[in-house]
Amino acid sequence: MQDLKNNTSGDDDQIAWVRVASVFVPLANPISDAKVLTGRQKPMTEIAILVVEIETKDGHRGLGFSYSKRAGGPGQFAHAKELAPVLIGENPSDIAKLWDKLCWAGASVGRSGLATQAIGAFDVALWDLKAKRANLSLARLLGAHRDSVQCYNTSGGFLHTPLEQLMINTDISREKGIGGIKLKVGQPDQALDLHRVSSIRKHLGDAFPLMVDANQQWDRPTAQRMCRQLEQYNLIWIEEPLDCYDAQGHAMLAQQFDTPIATGEMLTSVAEHWEFIKQGGADYLMPDAPRIGGITPYLKVQALAEHNGLMIAPHFAMELHIHLAATYSREPWVEHFEWLEPLFNERMETRDGRMLVPTRPGLGLSLSEQSARWTAQEFTAGNRP
Repeated sequence: MQDLKNNTSGDDDQIAWVRVASVFVPLANPISDAKVLTGRQKPMTEIAILVVEIETKDGHRGLGFSYSKRAGGPGQFAHAKELAPVLIGENPSDIAKLWDKLCWAGASVGRSGLATQAIGAFDVALWDLKAKRANLSLARLLGAHRDSVQCYNTSGGFLHTPLEQLMINTDISREKGIGGIKLKVGQPDQALDLHRVSSIRKHLGDAFPLMVDANQQWDRPTAQRMCRQLEQYNLIWIEEPLDCYDAQGHAMLAQQFDTPIATGEMLTSVAEHWEFIKQGGADYLMPDAPRIGGITPYLKVQALAEHNGLMIAPHFAMELHIHLAATYSREPWVEHFEWLEPLFNERMETRDGRMLVPTRPGLGLSLSEQSARWTAQEFTAGNRP
């Protein structure tokens, strides 16, 4: 029998160095959805990215990120700066243990929201490191069901975009090999919403996948009326028709209408997703890995969704979610946004309505030179080997 005490094949690597950076990625044009038209938010002009880089004493490296829109970026960075030293000396393979350790280190500010969104960047970096060390893509490391995922474009369908430009944008998306189009709705003039949806449906044809997203701006009576009128357009889903925490209201719509109801992007913990699942509040669940604390909690949500027979369509951050969607047993959707592309040297590839899962080790991403110019703050813990 092998002497376990003398077994040197185990992993005894340690985290030696951690870098956290606050990076602000500008958007080409101010972005408006229903939350802007109803006066609840201002147009979005940039995205705050929390970048984490981890290196071990044996020279293995991992890259992770989280994000915030409109507000919260400096807060995420401040929390991550406090947490980074906690990882020094730890074994990078113990990802679940490290997630708990980071969470307890900041337990007084809660287990959801900004606190766990900061943890998410560390968690993604640890998974990236683990996959790179195995010389596998993240999808392969986790166990992929497919080499490509059907994808839809959102960035061309915002409410500030005139109808004529919407049609041009849909044509551009289809020419790029993107397989679906999502339109923003939820503005005060509901007749205008319906006109835009009707026009784009006619432009695309009856069979091309089309979704709409109200960004939580309807009350229950309005949502019922709009869902009823939208049934005729053969939509893949109606997204966030109600407040993101109204699980019961979403469940009523899901039971009443044939068109699937999609929601979940604003939820910030496994517990919040579980409440929606228990109440039947979504046909398509839309978890966002950075918003719920990274890949580790995302996999828990995905397992709950699969057990309860739900479809899944992770929100935003296609560079990360393409790997996670590829691991779901039922055919998922992944959301195509160009907004984070300038942050990285690599690009996602779309073909025949689908996004190809990268085969490079880990996430398959490296930071661009531009990211350094957009860096507002950075902090390091430990010493590079």
